Amino acid sequence: ERERGREGEGGEKGDSGSSSIFSCTPTKSFSPIFQTVICFVSPPPEQIDVCLFFSRPLFFSSNFSALTGHLPFFLEIGGVFSAGARLSLMWATGILGASESDLQVGCSTHRVCWRMAHKNPKCDDDCIPETALEFIFGYIDDSKDRHAISLVCKRWQHLESLTRKGVTITFSYSAKPTSLRRFKRLESFKLKGKPRAAKFHNLVPEDWGGYAESWVKEIAVNCQCVKSISFRRTIVTDEDLIKLAKERGHMLQELKLNKCSGFSTTGLEAITRSCRSLRALSLDDSNITDQGGKWLHQLALHNTSLEVLNFFASDLAIEIADLETLMTNCKSLRSLKVNEVDLTKLSGVLREATALQELGGVVIQPSIDDNGQQTETVYLPRSLTSLIGLCYMGGDEGDESFNSTILPLAPGLKKLDLQRAFLGIEGHCELLCHCSKLEVLEVLFGIGDQGLEVVANTCHNLRRLRVEFGDRELQEGFITQRGLIAIAQSCSSLEYIAAYISNINNAALMAFGEGCPKLTDFRLVLLDEDNFVPDFPLDEGVMSLLQGCPELNRFALYLRPGSLSDRGMRYIGMFGHKLKWLLLGSVGESDMGLSMFADGCPNLEKLEMRGCVFSEAGIAASMLKMKSLKYVWVQGYKATEMGRDLLAMKHSSWNVELIQCTADELGEDPSLEIGVREKEPAQFLAYRSMAGLRTDNPETVICL
Repeated sequence: ERERGREGEGGEKGDSGSSSIFSCTPTKSFSPIFQTVICFVSPPPEQIDVCLFFSRPLFFSSNFSALTGHLPFFLEIGGVFSAGARLSLMWATGILGASESDLQVGCSTHRVCWRMAHKNPKCDDDCIPETALEFIFGYIDDSKDRHAISLVCKRWQHLESLTRKGVTITFSYSAKPTSLRRFKRLESFKLKGKPRAAKFHNLVPEDWGGYAESWVKEIAVNCQCVKSISFRRTIVTDEDLIKLAKERGHMLQELKLNKCSGFSTTGLEAITRSCRSLRALSLDDSNITDQGGKWLHQLALHNTSLEVLNFFASDLAIEIADLETLMTNCKSLRSLKVNEVDLTKLSGVLREATALQELGGVVIQPSIDDNGQQTETVYLPRSLTSLIGLCYMGGDEGDESFNSTILPLAPGLKKLDLQRAFLGIEGHCELLCHCSKLEVLEVLFGIGDQGLEVVANTCHNLRRLRVEFGDRELQEGFITQRGLIAIAQSCSSLEYIAAYISNINNAALMAFGEGCPKLTDFRLVLLDEDNFVPDFPLDEGVMSLLQGCPELNRFALYLRPGSLSDRGMRYIGMFGHKLKWLLLGSVGESDMGLSMFADGCPNLEKLEMRGCVFSEAGIAASMLKMKSLKYVWVQGYKATEMGRDLLAMKHSSWNVELIQCTADELGEDPSLEIGVREKEPAQFLAYRSMAGLRTDNPETVICL
């Protein structure tokens, strides 16, 4: 009605500064019965929380299919299922047979609530046509809402399983592969195998587990509609890939094997020969045995619809001619990440790149070779908006040679990874001052506070920032609260930050709480150096950060002893309302602090801790208080012999595993969110599971 300028005639007047959200318009389709059509006008549907309440007989219809049925029931979408469900689009046509007084309309910028006065107390869901329920369930994507629907009754569980298109198993031993049989129309499957800590060197034994074999067999036999498969930190064999190629190759459109191991180019060739409709193939950071073969040649010959190809950090050698053939045949290829290929060899490939937007893994040579001759100049396509993992191979800093190649594209870049560019502080500043459209930036801490200040002054649209650890002997810069405060004050759109830092104070954490309200992921690692940090503990800063960033759901603090007191632990519990994943390192003072933390964080699902002062009994007692918790990994705590005090968790449907690492398996390289290693610390993993105890554990893993 407000769109017509007649506010108040069709519903209550909303917020003075908001536009119309929906219109309620009588139609004549089923005259003379009163009918109401609800359609969303603005803001966009994906920004609206929708609650629809029906309690009278009505019909559903849509522009997709005509659905009719007698519905004397109470249906709520976004409420009974789970508050906050977001539907991309819904047209609801109701034959209400009611007066306008029965229709209660509440408008606001972000919530629509349509509620009918309840006049029929009887509820029989058998009257709801299955086609209608399937249609309604098809609009619901959130996993929690889906889970809630499946718990209403067996009939709803069955219908929900028929309409579910994607399943993600966040830990391979938390469920049985046979559980996939519920989902007859499954199109997308994602599996994470080993613990997240396994992506860092030697924190988890190489033979820990996480095999894909049983899941591949289930997919091959029972998932007839699957189009997308993603394995991460999983052991995948050639036999697994051959089976997938044979049984699902005709359907498969997307295959991701990221940070995986156990297979070779033989299995890869079976995939590229049989899967002729691939749109995405990703082998990022996987340990692949190169046995030669023609895997890329087969991919170039048989696929014309490929859009994404990624074998970055995989150590695979390729023929440039195959890449040129691929680029010629796949005109829609928009993302290409290779493994350390000299840029001068890609000139022919890049000439054919009509749609390429992302390029990664190329090597940039010095502009002057060892003989003092000018090297060949290769111009990157102007269509590129993302440069990932570019590597400078010169013996000096890459400021001049690297920047001369990248600067022509700098004004249009949205994503830039400089971790292997070996730029000095001045080189970073020279390049980044031209990147005004940058949204994603990954660098080493050698960028320094000065470089971050340039980013803050130039990249006001920055959404993601990652500052990795580098070699202090080769880099002159370092990060402190000075650089962090500059970012927090200027980059209000920041959603993600992960950084190694040399110094930190409460003011820096408060700055993020005040200046970055959109933050959803915040991670800091305070390097274990000799410098004194005078502002410990960081309790007040942590509290301000959590209060000022209400959408924060992933949080990591790896600090130093004394950096966060028990009061700070309590603040995390009190104000971490939406936290789902949390990493804590060298924090807290006693089991009391952990217990106070466990009284809060109602939505926490995964917890990782390192270098703790907490006892085994204190950890077990606190974890059992957190009802939403599904996964716990701890390294470095006050352990008992053979995990005696952890048995309390085992008795409460948890699987508990003690992980033993030998001295040879302990590494020395620090890794982001993990911190500096200790000597042979006690380590355990606990997770909720519907599959019971696993049977493929090695000798270094003891299942309690």
